[in-house]
Amino acid sequence: QVQLVESGGGLVQAGGSLRLSCAASGLTFSTWAMAWFRQAPGKEREVVAAIGQGGGRTSYDDSVKGRFTISRDNVKNRMFLQMNSLKPEDTAVYYCAADRSYNDLFWGLRGDYWGQGTQVTVSS
Repeated sequence: QVQLVESGGGLVQAGGSLRLSCAASGLTFSTWAMAWFRQAPGKEREVVAAIGQGGGRTSYDDSVKGRFTISRDNVKNRMFLQMNSLKPEDTAVYYCAADRSYNDLFWGLRGDYWGQGTQVTVSS
């Protein structure tokens, strides 16, 4: 059974930092592209960043470029999102997702497996 479990969310002031983690189990982690998505109240889900199977390929939404960094540890079956210079508009539930296709994740906004999400709230 595949499980993706996010952690690391919380309440932070604008300008602060958080590091999200996604722990994967039940799949051969190194063969799956991974991504972080987010969904704010009343808004559609959007992709934040994606990372290829080996970690060498990454993509970011323009809204987070230069502030967020996606990474993965294929030994520990974990993916991370370092979020710096957080803004109130970053407030959302953040989800991790896995898919065989990097392009389907980042451009198609789809994933084969999803976590339950972790809340990130940025106060002004």
